Amino acid sequence: MTLADIPRAKGRVPGLGHVPRLLRDPLGVLRALHAEGPVLRLDIGTMPMVVVTSAGTVNEVMVKHGKSFRKGRLFERVRPLVGNGLANSDGQEHLHNRRLIQPMFYKERIAGYAEVMSERAQALADSWSAGQRIDVDQVMGTHAIETLAATLFSADIGRPAVEAVLEDLPVILKNMLRRALAPQFTDNWPIWHAFDTSAARMRSVIDDVIAATRASAPQERTDLLSLLLAARDDAGVGLTDLEVRDELTTMLFAGTETTASVLSWALHHLAARPDVEQEVLEEIEKAVGDRPVTFADIPQLPGITRVLDEVIRMHGVVILMRRTIEPVTLGGYHLPAETEVLISPYALHRNPDLYAEPDRFDPDRWLPEHVARRPREHVVPFGAGNRKCIGDRFAWMEAAITLATILPRWKLRPVPGSKPPKESTAAMAHPTRMPMVVHPRGGS
Repeated sequence: MTLADIPRAKGRVPGLGHVPRLLRDPLGVLRALHAEGPVLRLDIGTMPMVVVTSAGTVNEVMVKHGKSFRKGRLFERVRPLVGNGLANSDGQEHLHNRRLIQPMFYKERIAGYAEVMSERAQALADSWSAGQRIDVDQVMGTHAIETLAATLFSADIGRPAVEAVLEDLPVILKNMLRRALAPQFTDNWPIWHAFDTSAARMRSVIDDVIAATRASAPQERTDLLSLLLAARDDAGVGLTDLEVRDELTTMLFAGTETTASVLSWALHHLAARPDVEQEVLEEIEKAVGDRPVTFADIPQLPGITRVLDEVIRMHGVVILMRRTIEPVTLGGYHLPAETEVLISPYALHRNPDLYAEPDRFDPDRWLPEHVARRPREHVVPFGAGNRKCIGDRFAWMEAAITLATILPRWKLRPVPGSKPPKESTAAMAHPTRMPMVVHPRGGS
């Protein structure tokens, strides 16, 4: 069977394809597609796109036939705006740069970053007061940016970058997916002015910080920027300043939204499940007590890890895209080269055929006895194969340290009368406004 034989998803409008259906409820559409088949066709205007919805077909794209794909339209549209780092690059460039960068996320390096993360989490907890109302989604966004920036840049050089990122990164993250999927003829429309201005300004500030760091003996520093500047392959070849900027930008985008979204949803779900929250608190008391959280504590906090695993299952990466570079067979259909293929980890993890009651927050899904019975291809929160996210342990450690620092001191509960947060369509299924009240632990 060929591309022409793939069944179209429901709701196609002549000339517009499935765009109206997607605009009305993009996350709902993605979650519903599994019921229509493991391989479907979506039309974005007149452009055909293949969507794989089952664990088996997703695994074919990401692992089994991974070498037959490169990044697709989504990443091509983003590349001129946010750079060509690991998330966007392909082929030998991706392989070369990943090998250079991978050591920065080895266990011994991650352990060093943990101290910075712990200090930032303590500063966040210290900044709150009893009865204070906070917008958790905004607070966690700022916390994630400042924590990541503290590991990316040296403190004496990086402050201008931190200020720029705090102002510009939220604008970029809010609009990036829409900007990438919008038709190219809209590129000069005024609706993108704020996005383009923020992207250009952030690139410029990072360029300035790279130049300042390179001039200040980076080999004597341990921040990620200095490590990037000092990295060399076996032939003694390092990264250009442009490549360094693109990798920093990629780390900022990936590390900020993932951590902020996961932390926000974790606090939301724990507020609704005080039984789970109590189990986590007892675990923190036993493993950490009243001292700062350290890297060595993380393996002793499996309850927090299960909470985070369940949050990323429920509210994870919305879409990934790939493009065939040669003919390939998916789910029995023969796709020619240059076919656009869409994957939704978010939808896969909400598939009721894979997860019973998928909309229910249940960290016990990740108890060892359940994980042992679950096929590996059912779990792809950070991708799979050679494109798996390089910084997944970094993000998970930051989230775990932050929760283990906050929860023993503060109990966060929704502002009375406030509406429950909804999922918004960004790179992650990010929460909408999440107002909560900060109560001292042990108080009312």
